Amino acid sequence: MTTAASATPTPTPTATVAELEAQEARLILSHFTYDDAWALGTLLVELAREQSAPVAIDIRRGAQQLFHCALPGSTADNDAWIDRKRRVVERYGASSFLVGARFRAKGTSFEESSRLAPDLYAAHGGSFPIAVEGAGVIGTVTVSGLPQAEDHAMVVRALERLRG
Repeated sequence: MTTAASATPTPTPTATVAELEAQEARLILSHFTYDDAWALGTLLVELAREQSAPVAIDIRRGAQQLFHCALPGSTADNDAWIDRKRRVVERYGASSFLVGARFRAKGTSFEESSRLAPDLYAAHGGSFPIAVEGAGVIGTVTVSGLPQAEDHAMVVRALERLRG
């Protein structure tokens, strides 16, 4: 599905591992500053408001939260999902959607095979690594409140716009 706001198709819950890996390779940034975090966060707020999406948004560099916003209709549960999805990115260095897809490609699920507590980790779409050229993964950007493929797609759209 492609929205009018972007030519980027919304990935399906069964997006292939190769498609998601290519997406991450394409979205490596040349730098990521405090101002970049603000720009990315405000892009996500704009995208969410265009859709009247009831989401919460979180951006971190390392352990420091640089941006957080909860839009109308979101709840504290979205913040809990943010934390669970973010921990997956921090542990695996890949988007939470990609990590889940990798487990499914092996014929299992993250919940069955990761041996990680499901109340702390969720390999559901919506958290994406902030990777910088020459530095690797330095942070995360996470959206929660929509179906997982839509959370993921919203983050990807914003990163694409940030890259210009």
